[in-house]
Amino acid sequence: MKTRLVTASVLLAALGVTAAPPPVSASPPPVPVSPPPATAGEHGWVTSTLRHMSLEQKVGQLFATYVYGADATTPSAADRAANRAAFGVETPAEVIERYHLGGVCYFSWSHNLDAPGQIATLSNGLQRAALGDGRKGHVPLLMSTDQEQGVVLRMPAPAAQFPGAMALGAARSAGAARTAARVTGRELAAVGIRQPYAPIADVNVDPANPVIGVRSFGADPALVAGLTAAQVLGFQDDAGVTAVAKHFPGHGDTGTDSHTNLPVIDHTREEWDRVDAPPFRRAIAAGVESIMTAHIVVPALDPSGDPATLSPRILTGVLRGELGFRGVIVTDALNMAAVRQRYGDERVPVLALKAGADQLLMPPDLRLARDAVLRAVADGELTERRVDESVRRILTMKYRQGLARAPFVDVDEAVRTVGAPAHLAAVTRVTDATLTAVRNDAGLLPLPRADRSVLVTGWDTAAFAPVATVAAGFTARGARATARPATLPSDQAIADTAAAAAAHDLTVVLVNKAWDTEVGDPRASQQRLVAALLATGRPVVVVAVRDPYDVAHLPGVDTYLATYSYTRAAMDTLVRALHGELSPRGRLPVTIPRADGTGVLHPYGHGLTW
Repeated sequence: MKTRLVTASVLLAALGVTAAPPPVSASPPPVPVSPPPATAGEHGWVTSTLRHMSLEQKVGQLFATYVYGADATTPSAADRAANRAAFGVETPAEVIERYHLGGVCYFSWSHNLDAPGQIATLSNGLQRAALGDGRKGHVPLLMSTDQEQGVVLRMPAPAAQFPGAMALGAARSAGAARTAARVTGRELAAVGIRQPYAPIADVNVDPANPVIGVRSFGADPALVAGLTAAQVLGFQDDAGVTAVAKHFPGHGDTGTDSHTNLPVIDHTREEWDRVDAPPFRRAIAAGVESIMTAHIVVPALDPSGDPATLSPRILTGVLRGELGFRGVIVTDALNMAAVRQRYGDERVPVLALKAGADQLLMPPDLRLARDAVLRAVADGELTERRVDESVRRILTMKYRQGLARAPFVDVDEAVRTVGAPAHLAAVTRVTDATLTAVRNDAGLLPLPRADRSVLVTGWDTAAFAPVATVAAGFTARGARATARPATLPSDQAIADTAAAAAAHDLTVVLVNKAWDTEVGDPRASQQRLVAALLATGRPVVVVAVRDPYDVAHLPGVDTYLATYSYTRAAMDTLVRALHGELSPRGRLPVTIPRADGTGVLHPYGHGLTW
């Protein structure tokens, strides 16, 4: 199906999946639970609301999508134009009113996420549009966003920016994972977002996975299951928001990105039960209220060739029937290429509902999708009773989030909550336990504080400025540090950077997915940059700020660390560890294979300290 760095079975054997599972500190395994029984208030509100809804209102509840603008009623001229092109109306409030939307997903690119007060104000404005004049049948809106943390986060600073899943896997602490979810959930709830699309329950057993990677807790099913359950508890029990375990039935063993093509997972049924299923089973046992589908084909579960999102055998047969899930099934974004290949955009939402999905996320054409579902009911392909089943689940989830009682948020409280000192202190505490020292062959680390010249270079991004952050850390410790970003450098930039390195006492180079050597992929230039820096003969520290697998493709590197993300907190932890102010404690949550696929370069669980 795809080219692998090394087979999944070799990696699983290397980390001992069939042996005793690795320890995950803190929380004990959750006791399997049934969904909590409906209270009289919940049953009454859900039943009464559903009874007073028109079919158009019910169908609207099934959809969640983006809207353009920082304010519900007064977006910018550009956002007005974008809404008009996408939805036929100009303001976010009008989108809600026209389509009776059940949910809105916030993004930076749609200009929803500028600052805590603005986000909270937007949420309140959208809620007013959803609730209308308060008549029965009008339903509070559910706001969501992809706040996985690490390399996938939407809330900008001052929000608490924790390390992502693989970093938490390196820390091996269920308590830390739960803390990250609890703080993240509380900050999201403060601004009106009650459905973070997290945690990731995928087991990343393919190092060449282009879409999951560090978004996964790791390569061991037991580790991933334990941390997934911990985050479900942190989000739901501690913060009162809905956890969304994703991407069912498991997106961790593929070299294909479902945003651009349709992946096929070749696991046997036994392999699926052993590798992919445990995190979802544990999430369900912990009471997870929502699970997101994957646009992937799993022939062992459904030989039809349909992606899981459109598969009754997988969603209704396996997820609901075998695993006993009773919550809300939300599709991954329906504008992704993988789910659009076999059927037209007007068929996909209907087929997803027939498969067992409840929430339909981000169709490429909302009007077309809405009308297709209404037409399917009119034609008898879908019954209104089937629509009612999904709407009832969605209303139940909204009630349990408190939206029926308190749909609005306090803007001043949101400003106080997001980025609170205690939250930022928790970020530092959690991040400090994740840094993994993989190689220190020359004994270069830890570094003494010294008046030395240091070049900091390599991969950079304006959002976090990791190169400048690391350089500033060295400067604060008495070095003469120069920041010279070299993101996906040209040959000339590589030569210039190497010349600069030759004139410095030490070079620290950041790399991001340097293993990715697909034809035409400029990320491979990072390999040439590191080789040129090593050729200077000066000491070089290589830091992987995303996938830890890079070292296999960087011959000659003897000092190598993995941070798994490039947040400011991760870079601060890195600088302190380089200077011996803290000892690295992280251990690899994945196996790093040799580049030629002949075996293991660094085993699961490896990690140095000083």
